[in-house]
Amino acid sequence: MITLQKKPGKDFKILNLTDTQLASEEWAEGHKNRAILVNTVTQLVKDVDPDLITVTGDLAWAGEIEAYDGLADLLDSFERPWAPVWGNHDNQGGPEKIEALVERYLAHPFCIYEKGDPAIGNGNYVIAIEEEGRVVEGVIMMDSHDRMPYVNAEGKEEEAWAKIIPGQIEWYRAQVEMLNSLGCRDTTVMMHIPIYAYREAWKAAYKAEKDPVSIAPEQGADPDNWNEGYEGSFGVRYEGICSYPADEGMMDVIVDLGSTKHVVSGHDHVNSFVIPYRGVKLIYGLKTGAGCYWKPELNGGTVLRVTENGVEELWHQYVDVSELL
Repeated sequence: MITLQKKPGKDFKILNLTDTQLASEEWAEGHKNRAILVNTVTQLVKDVDPDLITVTGDLAWAGEIEAYDGLADLLDSFERPWAPVWGNHDNQGGPEKIEALVERYLAHPFCIYEKGDPAIGNGNYVIAIEEEGRVVEGVIMMDSHDRMPYVNAEGKEEEAWAKIIPGQIEWYRAQVEMLNSLGCRDTTVMMHIPIYAYREAWKAAYKAEKDPVSIAPEQGADPDNWNEGYEGSFGVRYEGICSYPADEGMMDVIVDLGSTKHVVSGHDHVNSFVIPYRGVKLIYGLKTGAGCYWKPELNGGTVLRVTENGVEELWHQYVDVSELL
């Protein structure tokens, strides 16, 4: 477990970035996408003044070492601890390339990371935010892998986006119990590929008669978009929810344990919704930069404000890069 200290009487802010995902050639001096990413992250750090930066996957494209190094150097330049989990594109190169990448990242002075049990992935670890000897927030980082087989309704096996596997669910249970023993009553889970419950939450929360693509980002918090009981939801959904197609069981365990109040994922670049579902806020982190595909109006990061009672508030922090387009 990695421990970071929160100053008494002062908020601890987590800035989440996701899907930075530039190729090595995009990190060349003068490339527009590099300028967009550097400008975005620099402005976020200036505006938020985070105590911890997390990155929920797809940091670059598998094998593009120059891109991974460029991002790590950028994050190190702010002299704040930063912590990644891997996404499907990071994992596409296989466990050996991830292991080599981890060794490079652990050489960066501000990168905090633990490999964890290799039987359940690379990068299942816990960051404890501690104030005066008590853990006030546990950030549980989880590797959501790449792709896995799925048997469809016709009985045919196909490839699907991966899921949290049973061994990880048991590991998660053990981490929550360990944090409970340290007095921690509030945890946040961060991963790349969303869990199946994001699909259930959207279906329950969003008014079926409204076309989600027609909702502008500035209309995302309009209570008229959301069903009764979900008026606190906000954000947009401009593409499908690309979880594993069947329930992996993670949400039931989260609810049963009662510790995790926030789940943060990335993966779907033009989804930004936040929905309180079964007592847990399911969050799409705001995409950071122009890598792969994006919408400039959905550019920035996501902030979680931690007090002595855990995460008290979250919001998307937008960065306007129109002058760079």
